[in-house]
Amino acid sequence: MELVYKGKTKDVFKVDDSHLVLQFKDDVTGENGVFDPGANTVGLTIDGAGRAGLSLTTFFYKRLNAIDVPTHFISSNIDEATMTVKPATVFGKGLEVICRFHANGSFLKRYGAYIEDGKELDSFVEVTIKDDERQDPPISKDALAMLEILTEEEYEVLKQHTIDISNFVRTELAKKGLTLHDIKLEFGRDAKTGEILLIDEISGGNMRAYKGKEYIEPLELEKIMLAI
Repeated sequence: MELVYKGKTKDVFKVDDSHLVLQFKDDVTGENGVFDPGANTVGLTIDGAGRAGLSLTTFFYKRLNAIDVPTHFISSNIDEATMTVKPATVFGKGLEVICRFHANGSFLKRYGAYIEDGKELDSFVEVTIKDDERQDPPISKDALAMLEILTEEEYEVLKQHTIDISNFVRTELAKKGLTLHDIKLEFGRDAKTGEILLIDEISGGNMRAYKGKEYIEPLELEKIMLAI
């Protein structure tokens, strides 16, 4: 396989024109040794985090595929911490789409003068540009269209997919007595059809989940969600 991209938490390999393989690492985002799903740097390494993240990602992707949500997921190998996916092109140099159900993280830092920590939000969606140098700045629908990163019509599809997928994840967590505060998703265009697909992962590494007021660490979240 040919290495085509080396990322913070995953490496990407090309198998052929119809298949890529994502290799999940034990590195997670954060700062000063503290995990933070909103951070844009690797903050620490947690033994087993790659397989745990892939296990939970597989859990969600299989269920989303079963209800015809468009994703890039084909299959996974938990033991090897790899996931086989359909090739997709990202929007611009990459976007992250956050759905917030509670005021936390960077949202609270920006708007703390107007809202209390943890206050409920109504599936609030915001888009940020993947740009480490500029700390992943938020970007509006109008700016996305003017910069020709995506069209206004694509933005509406992206937003609706984000709300639907995030609420699906929220419901699955609620079955285990957990509350989803926020989740970060990524999307791309199917390399062959142009259809907007959910890409990357859905794991404890890109969401904040709580049990009451207790934050659930990524590895613990995987254990809770996959427990029979």
